[in-house]
Amino acid sequence: MPASTVVDMNAMGVRWTAEQVLALAPDDASRRAGSELGTAGPWSGTGRGEGAVWGVCGGSGGRSYETAVDLTAPAYTCGCPSRKLPCKHALGLLLLQASDVTAVTDDTPPEWVALWLAKRREEGAGSVTRPAGTGTSGTVADPEAARRRAERRAARITAGAQELEQRLTDLLRGGLATAEQSGYGLWEETAARMVDAQAPGLAGRVRELGAIPGSGPGWPVRLLEECALTHLLDRAWLAADRLPAGFATTVRTRVGLTVPADGVPVRDHWLVLAQYDTADARLTTRRVWLHGVTTGRTAFLLSFGAAGRAPGLALPVGALLDGELTPHAGAARLRAEPGEHFVPVDAPVSPPPGGPVGAALDAYGRALSEDPWLESWPVTLRQVVPARAEYGWQLADADGREALPLTPAAQNRPGLWRLVALSGGAPLTVFGECGHRGFTPLAAWSAEAPAETVPLI
Repeated sequence: MPASTVVDMNAMGVRWTAEQVLALAPDDASRRAGSELGTAGPWSGTGRGEGAVWGVCGGSGGRSYETAVDLTAPAYTCGCPSRKLPCKHALGLLLLQASDVTAVTDDTPPEWVALWLAKRREEGAGSVTRPAGTGTSGTVADPEAARRRAERRAARITAGAQELEQRLTDLLRGGLATAEQSGYGLWEETAARMVDAQAPGLAGRVRELGAIPGSGPGWPVRLLEECALTHLLDRAWLAADRLPAGFATTVRTRVGLTVPADGVPVRDHWLVLAQYDTADARLTTRRVWLHGVTTGRTAFLLSFGAAGRAPGLALPVGALLDGELTPHAGAARLRAEPGEHFVPVDAPVSPPPGGPVGAALDAYGRALSEDPWLESWPVTLRQVVPARAEYGWQLADADGREALPLTPAAQNRPGLWRLVALSGGAPLTVFGECGHRGFTPLAAWSAEAPAETVPLI
């Protein structure tokens, strides 16, 4: 989210719920620790005003931590040494405000809060979104130099794709069984060369290939499938100039090139459906799913943080925000960038329209025809019931006509039991990601409380 984007969750009387606060936590340990601090006992000097909430939390050994949250981003400051964002003290302060209306009252910010807010907002006011093609000094970059750089990078990616094709050819010529014998080192070496070729998308696929051999029963079949998709991506890149424009953009994205947010801005009331992080040794990626109430459009926002640090973007699940999203180029156009202002809306919330399991599978199939490398597609299932089958948990149509298995990862998350408890055997509405491995539930709504978005991840 750009530095100039404003999301004031206290505007118009909108208050965060405990579920929305806990959705901001970077991990389960932070949720537990924050919940323990969500009572008035450890807090003093609490207050709210000017779009912020603050307080002093007493810690062990007589220490205390000044904690404040700027609700217009949101952003956090705390005197504790934690590197997590938000820390347990910020979560506890927000939970205190959500659960006890008398514990945090309107007040004038103390000096330490006022100085922090002034510095933050001065920096935000001074930030300017530069036009495309400008450097850090604000001067227009040399378009000819930019063209030459793009050509050199394309040439390196092409060389990398050709090398990867040879690697796949050697693998298939020697037989898939040799993949388990050669170990992961050769794959990592190939991935490193894809990184050198400035093709991070290809590097990621190579690392996935290296992790498949010996990963469990049926791994040769999975390896062959992934080899086929990687080969398809290689060949598509090498023939990108002959592909339809939209599909060519999708190929560039899958290879690892950044595509701009150049679509027509879409103004709507956006319901925050889900937020979750994925991480590796280098980067933490946060995905936030949104649903446009009027347009019916589904979109997601991406933000990134260095290894060990949570990304800066955090939106409470279940919040309804008024603002603009600008979609990125590509076949699906799901990814988007937010505009400068997102204002909370105090209005009734209802789940996205959805359909039965068959409709969700059809939607995934249509999306897959436009992007063969698509891992999953956002869908909403209506009138489904979680049920235990012989092979694991599934979501079945209430009439028993069709069922969709949950992904292996979803079967082992606490959110599964939250989903089962919310259903109690009755049909409900579930939003999630439908893919070739099954369905990952991300949020749910019961028939008794359709305005309450229950996060499942």
